[in-house]
This record gives sequence, C-alpha cells and structure tokens, in this order.
Amino acid sequence: MAEENQEEALGLKPRRKQPHFVLIHGMSLGSWCWYKIKCLMEVSGFAVTCINLKSSGIDSSSADSITSFDQYNQPLIDFLSSLPEQEQVILVGHSAGGLSVTSAIHRFPKKICLAVYIAASMLKFGFQTDQDLKDGVPDLSEHGDVYELGFGLGSENAPTSALIKPEFQRKLLYHMSPQQECALAALMMRPAPLLALTTAKLEEGDKSKEEEGDMAHVPRVYIKTLHDRVIKPEQQDAMMKRWPPSQAHDVDSDHSPFFSNPFVLFGLLIKAAVSVGSI
Repeated sequence: MAEENQEEALGLKPRRKQPHFVLIHGMSLGSWCWYKIKCLMEVSGFAVTCINLKSSGIDSSSADSITSFDQYNQPLIDFLSSLPEQEQVILVGHSAGGLSVTSAIHRFPKKICLAVYIAASMLKFGFQTDQDLKDGVPDLSEHGDVYELGFGLGSENAPTSALIKPEFQRKLLYHMSPQQECALAALMMRPAPLLALTTAKLEEGDKSKEEEGDMAHVPRVYIKTLHDRVIKPEQQDAMMKRWPPSQAHDVDSDHSPFFSNPFVLFGLLIKAAVSVGSI
C-alpha cells in the first residue's frame, strides 16, 4: 500500500494487480491436466489456482457417491466463498467445467471479472431442456460402446459414473496431443460423476434486479476447438448462438488444447484478460 502511495506521489500510475486465473477441469480429469498452462502462467508472473472438483484428481471421493451437481462443484464454491469481498478472479473452464463456471457466475458475479469457456458446456441454466442436452453433452454413440459405467445406486437405476475406455481415449480426447500426454492421462483419469453432471440445473433463484445485472455484466469468452471429437464444433457453435459470448476465438486443437496446443491456448487466455482490462 505504501509503495502504491509513493508511486502516486511521484505522478506514476499505480501498477495493476496481476490477474488471478482459476482453472477448472472437465470430466474425468483433475487439476493435473493444467500443468503446462500453470507453468506458463507462473513464469509470466500471474497467480493461478487449479481446482480439483469432487471425486477428481487428488480428491478421494468416489464418483458413484456424488449424485448432485452441487456436491461435485463444492470445492469451487468453497474456494470462491473464501475470497476477500473485493477480490476478483478469471474463471477458466474446460469441457464439463463450463457448468462449474456458469454456476459460479450465478452465485458470485461480483467476484468474477471474466469467464472463459474452452470447448466447454456453456448453457445459461445448465441442462433444463432436450436442446441443452443435445448442445452440451457429448454424443459419442457413433464410436460404439466407449464408456465404462458405474451403478452406485444399483443396476436397475441410471449409471452414476462413467470413464472413457482406455482404447478410445487417444482417438476421442487426445488425437492431436503428444503421446506422452496420452500416457499421463491414462494413468491419471478417473471415473466422473455422470449422474451429477447430466442433471446439472442452474437456477437464478430469488435474485434481485441488481444481482441479475451483475451476472449479465460478467464478460464471457469462448475458445472453440476446431478438431474436437467430444464437444463437436457444431455443438460449440450452437451454444454460442443461444448465449452469445463477448468474444470467441478458435484454436487448432483436439478436445484438449492444454496438451495439444498449450502455447496458443495460453496466448488466448492472456488476450482475453487484456480485453477486460485485467492486465
């Protein structure tokens, strides 16, 4: 604080606080998937936090025990709740992590200066309609039986968890990524809480008009993955058409640009931060 006052006394502009990026993984991944982006951000002087959602990464919960989206998303909610009142972050969500980003916009609009969706489910209220499911849920049926399913509530009920079988992972998720990244992912991926994700409904609730305005004023950037076999480009286009972002960018990538094109992805994240005056 004293340093800032000294700069003002000398007629210098106070240095802007570097943005804090909060990175949210997609289905079956964890904070580990961001290791290249985290390194690029930290060596560039940016603050970065990588969240492990419930049953993901180093979180020891079983995916079959997570039956609601709020349970799954609790680590992000806890993190944002713990932030000082005036602190703002840049939320970045990949794939199903887009649902977590949108949920956070509903609950903490004043703590988010920018939301970035990377090949992500960007649906204003989650999965409310058949169209939401068509646009935001991967349809991998053309590839046959690709999932290992878990039935935590019994085989007579809907599956509670899912993991793409090892023999399909490179073909669907990482076909443009280095082989060593596929090997890492094969060791680290875990079943995802399918029931919690596919029933994610994000309600506005009893928001005041002021709170609704705060949510509407959170700028959103979409990064479209041009060679995606999971959230297909046409699905990404459909979501952007229905809830237009402030900006959109393309990246030559499979579903996992943090592996296949990390330098370009990093550049786009910084460009997005610059566009809202965070840098």
